[in-house]
Amino acid sequence: MITRIVKMTFKLENIDSFKEIFYESQQRISAFDGCIRLELMKDVNNEWTFFTISEWQSEEKLNFYRNSYLFKDTWSKVKPLFSERALAWSLSPDHIK
Repeated sequence: MITRIVKMTFKLENIDSFKEIFYESQQRISAFDGCIRLELMKDVNNEWTFFTISEWQSEEKLNFYRNSYLFKDTWSKVKPLFSERALAWSLSPDHIK
C-alpha cells in the first residue's frame, strides 16, 4: 500500500475554485482502479494550505492514475491556482522493527 500526500498552497482568491474542482473530481478519483481512499485536509493555521491524502493499492496503481487523462485534466485546472509549487510525498509502511 502507498499513501500519497500532496501539499498545495493557493492564492486566497482561488480557494473556492480549487474546492469546486476537487469536489467535482473526488468521486472519479476515488473510483479509479487501485484507489482505496482520498481525503482533503486543510492546515489549521493557514487557510490557504491544503493537503490531499490518498491511499493506493500499489505504486504501480498510483503511477497509472498519475499518467491518466483524469489526473492530467484535473491537475491542469488546479495548478494555475497555486501561490507556490506543490510538494508531494509517497509513503509506505515501515515494517522493520
